[in-house]
Amino acid sequence: MESTRSYQRHHYRVPLAMQYPVMFSDAEIIAEGTVMNLTVFGCAIECADTIPEGTTLRMRLILPDQAQSLPVEEAEVRWTQGNRMGLQFHRVERAADFRLHSFVWDRMVERLHTITQEGLSPS
Repeated sequence: MESTRSYQRHHYRVPLAMQYPVMFSDAEIIAEGTVMNLTVFGCAIECADTIPEGTTLRMRLILPDQAQSLPVEEAEVRWTQGNRMGLQFHRVERAADFRLHSFVWDRMVERLHTITQEGLSPS
């Protein structure tokens, strides 16, 4: 039987060819993990720490487009499954949000190009 989630995803998450490091914290913990997929509104990460649903975190994504990390001022843990969790971004500074949109857009274009090329390749 197929399991259902308590919410529906309204935006396509970009599966990342490479996995990028992320650091996150709240009042009680500082931890790190790996971004598994990403959208401008959230991401899924894998980490050793178990963070309860509903927890609000501050994050820094380490992306390859710039040397500086991308700050997310407020993200909420929406779901957990084993060592993975889904986060929804609630507050991202304007410049960081622009950078995030650009990064996700570039990955979506790359993905579309790859899918298109695969469809054109002879079997």
